[in-house]
Amino acid sequence: MKITQLKQGSAEWLAHRRTMRNASDASVMMGACPSFSRRELVRLRAVGLEREHSDYVQRFILDRGHEVEPALRAVAESMLAEELYPVVAVSDDGYLGASFDGITMAEDVIFEAKQTNAEKRVSIDAGEIPPSDYWQVVQQFAVCENAERCIYLVGDGTDVGTARLTIWRKDIEHDIPKLRAGWAQFDQDVAEYVPEEAPTSVAVGRAPESLPALRVEVTGMVTASNLADFKAQALAVLGGINRDLQTDEDFANAEQTVKWCRGVEERLAATKDAVLSQTADIEAVFRTMDEVSAETRRIRLELDKLVTREKEARRTDIVQAGVAAVREHYAAINATLGAHALNLPATLTGDMGAAIKGKKSLTSMRDAVDAAAATAKIAASQQADRVRANVAILAEQPEVVQMLFADRVQLCATKAADDLRNLIAARVAEHQQRERDRLERERQKQEEAERIERERAQQTPVAGVPAAQQPLDGTANNAGVATGSRNAPPSESVTRGSLSPASLPSKRIKLGDINGWIAPLSITADGLASLGIKPVGTERAAKLYAANDLPKICQALAKVIADAPARAAEKAAA
Repeated sequence: MKITQLKQGSAEWLAHRRTMRNASDASVMMGACPSFSRRELVRLRAVGLEREHSDYVQRFILDRGHEVEPALRAVAESMLAEELYPVVAVSDDGYLGASFDGITMAEDVIFEAKQTNAEKRVSIDAGEIPPSDYWQVVQQFAVCENAERCIYLVGDGTDVGTARLTIWRKDIEHDIPKLRAGWAQFDQDVAEYVPEEAPTSVAVGRAPESLPALRVEVTGMVTASNLADFKAQALAVLGGINRDLQTDEDFANAEQTVKWCRGVEERLAATKDAVLSQTADIEAVFRTMDEVSAETRRIRLELDKLVTREKEARRTDIVQAGVAAVREHYAAINATLGAHALNLPATLTGDMGAAIKGKKSLTSMRDAVDAAAATAKIAASQQADRVRANVAILAEQPEVVQMLFADRVQLCATKAADDLRNLIAARVAEHQQRERDRLERERQKQEEAERIERERAQQTPVAGVPAAQQPLDGTANNAGVATGSRNAPPSESVTRGSLSPASLPSKRIKLGDINGWIAPLSITADGLASLGIKPVGTERAAKLYAANDLPKICQALAKVIADAPARAAEKAAA
């Protein structure tokens, strides 16, 4: 925050405010001020004028507010047990300005004083900032970045008549980016402002000039009347009624004319009744009255329908203009986003229509739709900034993005920057773990292949030794006869060095015994069956085999292993 040397209320301060985005205008800029429209603030800033206030507002609201401010500051100081100093400051980048009613020397607490009214007290009793002041407080936090809380007081200058509310930065600082986006949109609207016709006063409506008084005197016959002049003037007035409704004044005039026509009909009917009470049928009098009354009724009904139809048409035009403005804003943004183009809100038209609900005049409708459109544009700009930031984050690791982020468009549209960085880190870590697991599986597979190859080399037949007596472990004695393992368990009745049928006991052995002897190879009962070796019995769940079948088993296994390279070559060739 940069503190200026300007004194609030001075000519220099007023000149500063004319060129600064002021905190006191923030709620108007965000369309949250019920007493002043954003549309009018855009116009004033575009043409270089200042907002004018009535004598009543100046005297009883603004001036009175300045009078109670020192008293409310004293109340706040007693709460803090610390002095507060009114200052004028701008943000570090010079973009936002704020005139603080008070701030502590350490700049950790700011103070805002408001003159009391019923609406503000209702909000404070509910523990909320009044909507018309919310964005002013947000901007004060945006300007004073060290402030942790705001003491918001509403009162008449006395301690008893003061309502208090403490606002913490952590609760509202999430809206600071939205505020800045709002001012950026406001600047754009000011730059693109096209002067309009000067706003007119509130339309109250005006009916046509009164018809000439109809005078009829009868004594059994018409003795005197101005029927001809009355008819001519009445039809001329009725024919001159405006049916081209464009402005608020046109609609107000038409509504008054409808009422006036109804009155004319009623007065003619009364005159007709009066004539009837004086005399018998007088055709000319009645014919004239009927003609004028019928024409008046026709115009009344026509104008009444026209008012309804044209008002609805104008409401539709205003809503569609707001929708079109937001669509153009999205189109301008999307021209820079490529594949990350933003989608229009599905509720856009409904939001614009809801903005004019309860509005009576065209001016108030335009103001409401303009504020709603500005809010939609601000939201779009914020979303676009978030998407651009996320695209920049993904661009830091393009090779990772192509491989791991097929959903990058959705992520850029929905994730905050910090969340996206965390997700990138998580996916990269997960991918690296998968790669490590894959490499480990390949290493194990390679080791297994090498082990099998070593075992195959060890099982090469020993020259001069019958196949049935080849050693299982690939070693041979000097006589070329396989030697047995000296470390075989005593319980094993069959040694690995003597595999001739004569040396094997005539007993039954388990599948586990066979696998123990042919280790590191192994075979299942189904595997033995495929070699033609069938069990000779069972012991509980274990299958039992004839011990003297072991040489046959080894010969069959040796043949399978010896034929393996040829089978592999055939399979590769196929």
